[in-house]
Amino acid sequence: MQLKVEKMIYGGEGLARLPADERGPGKAVFLPFVLPGESVSAEIQEEKPGFVRAVVTEILSPSPARVAPQCPYFSRCGGCHYQHATYEHQLEIKEAILRETLRRTARLEWTGAVHVHPSPPWEYRNRARWRLRAAPEFALGYYQMGSHDLLPVERCPISSPALNRALAALWELGRAEKIAASVREVEIAADHEDERLLVEIFAQREDVARGEASEVYTLVELLWNTLPCAAVCVFDRPAAPAWGWSENQDFFYAAANAKLRVSPGSFFQANRFLLDQLVAIVTGNRSGKLALDLYAGVGLFSVALAPAFENIMAVESSPPSWSDLEHNAPANLLPVRATTAEFLEKRGKKLRPDLVIVDPPREGLGKTVTRALAVLSAPQLVYVSCDPATLSRDLRGLLESGYRVEEVHLVDLFPQTFHIESVFQLVR
Repeated sequence: MQLKVEKMIYGGEGLARLPADERGPGKAVFLPFVLPGESVSAEIQEEKPGFVRAVVTEILSPSPARVAPQCPYFSRCGGCHYQHATYEHQLEIKEAILRETLRRTARLEWTGAVHVHPSPPWEYRNRARWRLRAAPEFALGYYQMGSHDLLPVERCPISSPALNRALAALWELGRAEKIAASVREVEIAADHEDERLLVEIFAQREDVARGEASEVYTLVELLWNTLPCAAVCVFDRPAAPAWGWSENQDFFYAAANAKLRVSPGSFFQANRFLLDQLVAIVTGNRSGKLALDLYAGVGLFSVALAPAFENIMAVESSPPSWSDLEHNAPANLLPVRATTAEFLEKRGKKLRPDLVIVDPPREGLGKTVTRALAVLSAPQLVYVSCDPATLSRDLRGLLESGYRVEEVHLVDLFPQTFHIESVFQLVR
């Protein structure tokens, strides 16, 4: 069948429609790797009561913004979604999706500017996580698009040069049968200079428990001698390193005039080019007596706020991130180990902050935290979001409580992908 692509939707797919019939408008058709305005020939893969999924068999009328992807794995690898579009068009797509999601979910018709902050579109990632397979032959890479099957990948053009060197070293060790079969995943982070590495190895618990007698110990030793590592840590479950090697020197990342310790298992932003800009958007030109940094991580925003506020309370629930937050905190910053919901329930009514920053995970704030923030009623609220759908849901509650949106920023931390990072500045 022939279809005309109307627009892109969040998740990386394009939207077209089947022809209308006596029952009403045609069903929505979701298509990967298309662009708005294109005419395509497609085949149905899956049909549901409310929509259809299809694959393109031919681009009949390509968009002027269509380009040849730079990665040989594109369309098979699940990591990237927009390499077939110019980078300028990717930004236009993301802005359009953000505006439409605000209109549909938050009931906010934002007619003001969306300040778009582009990134260098390649080699921007400072952190990557790869899946491993020992048999029938060694393989290392990412999940295939739309599945949990491993796609072998030997180079990733959105990852930094240091990460690609580490990827090549792992392939060499794997082909030489020097990586234990118990190793399931390896995550590597590069520092701000793209030189020192933090290596996290995830292996089966039985092997990890054997310590120096384990097969994974050999891999730790090899990576320590092969790569410029600040630390190599072994995990048998998330966020809890069992053991590892280090040079008695912590892994640090310099951002926004601060040197932040980032330990194994801690969350940290993954774009090495836009960190300072992101911090400036979130914290710049703000001052006062008390600021709250909720979902604080290792303190990226709260440490930057410290010179401008008398006191800061930074809230984090993850043990590794909280430990780093405590280490990175200046004298006027109080780290609080709790969930945001717990903190606001126990202490929110007693506080009168001048500024609140929230940077929640993909799930967003949720009703409990949104209601608590409405009661807290800080005059300035900055919402850092990695998902426009949950952002818009939360914004609706905040706008109904009396907040209004003052500025909107789209900070493109993830070029070539559908992910949208945004910063909303709210006032009341």
